[in-house]
Amino acid sequence: MFKNFHNDWLGNVRGDLLAGTVVALALIPEAIAFSIIAGVDPKVGLYASFCIAVVIAFTGGRPGMISAATGAMALLMIDLVKDHGLQYLLAATLLTGVLQILAGAFKLGALMRFVSRSVITGFVNALAILIFMAQLPELIGAPWLVYALVLAGLVIIYGFPYLTKAIPSPLVCIVVLTGLAIWLGWDVRTVGDMGELPDSLPVFLLPEVPLNFETLWIILPVSATLAVVGLLESLLTAAIVDDLTDTPSNKNREATGQGIANIASGFLGGMAGCAMIGQSVINVKSGGRGRLSALAAGVFLLLMVVFAGPWVERIPMAALVAVMIMVSIGTFSWGSIKNLREHPKSSSLVMIVTVVVTVATHDLAKGVGAGVLLSGLFFARKVGQVLHVGSTASADGTSRRYTVTGQVFFASSESFLAGFDFKEVLQSVVIDVSRAHFWDLTAIGALDKVVLKFRREGTVVEIIGMNEASATLVDKLGVHDKPDAVERLMGH
Repeated sequence: MFKNFHNDWLGNVRGDLLAGTVVALALIPEAIAFSIIAGVDPKVGLYASFCIAVVIAFTGGRPGMISAATGAMALLMIDLVKDHGLQYLLAATLLTGVLQILAGAFKLGALMRFVSRSVITGFVNALAILIFMAQLPELIGAPWLVYALVLAGLVIIYGFPYLTKAIPSPLVCIVVLTGLAIWLGWDVRTVGDMGELPDSLPVFLLPEVPLNFETLWIILPVSATLAVVGLLESLLTAAIVDDLTDTPSNKNREATGQGIANIASGFLGGMAGCAMIGQSVINVKSGGRGRLSALAAGVFLLLMVVFAGPWVERIPMAALVAVMIMVSIGTFSWGSIKNLREHPKSSSLVMIVTVVVTVATHDLAKGVGAGVLLSGLFFARKVGQVLHVGSTASADGTSRRYTVTGQVFFASSESFLAGFDFKEVLQSVVIDVSRAHFWDLTAIGALDKVVLKFRREGTVVEIIGMNEASATLVDKLGVHDKPDAVERLMGH
């Protein structure tokens, strides 16, 4: 345990603190922007980002991952805030945390194993595109000086590491461009133009809403959606950071940690949040690996906006745009373009559909849901095609032995039925299912049809080798061993 504590908190102190500083600077305009999207005061997003980043550093299951207020979550809050106000949003945030804690307790994080690699790649690519698209409002119609600053920022970000990697290049980019803009008096859009920064620390408060079922029915649908989207984004981000750092994470602990962080956020006047792929990549690329980086990001964020607000407000948005473009480029899986021709067409299609749906709807849950659904359909089709029904006739031609190999379920039931010849005149039939498994009601219905059709022709049917799980399902759902089974099949 001490070894884990040392690795998580003290194994990379300098790198975590520097990376946390970069992340904190990048969090400020995003938190303000997400607050505006949700229709609340900028301090709601800033307090949320501070609180969630700090709490998740202790409770989360993925060291080095950054959680805060996010755009995906903010989009889900618009109608609630518009119709009922901020206090109901804070109540919904608390309920979101409770639902996420329950998800962790019931170990729903294990469901991540059903998300295929193609879906994760599509999720990553879609996020990269959305991150880049989110920078366009700062570039479209901007004066030439903004483009020059962004270009200079990218040169610093990619060129400075050739001089030294002791200081994260995104931090150097922000400091240098801010210094130049102040020194030369350049008139460009700054962080301060995004909204007013808070000048006080957050305080504990209870949402001022009626404690009754009416309130519950108002916030429950929003909280349930926030909980699902937040967990989906957090667990997928954890999987991506796992790959980037080549280290494992505890997905169920992450779900519980996100819930605790959101409850804390709600009590301190913040909105619900989740893991941020962009900030997590910034953190990792800047050298952050441990829990200290998330803690530092949250603490530095609050200190900067409360005590160094006048300086933070003067940071050019062009500097942060350059950092986010770097994140977009680094996030996109460029190898996936090459793999479109090398990988199976079904995998490539899943990846493309995930990207298209996510980018078209700006909803990560819909994109991932479409990808998972398509993956499931392709998997079912593939598994259904490997079913084989072979047969051998007896020497006297009066009986036949059928051997079923593979998985019998809704996608393979027709192939299962097609493997039997019901027109052949036989005294007896043996169906060996020792190499098969029956999975669902459709499979049991297909087995019923086979047995009852043979019996209708006067053939004695014997089923051998059925495993215990399949037998339990047959006993519960099957009808071929029930009285009047043939009449049921014939519709009498």
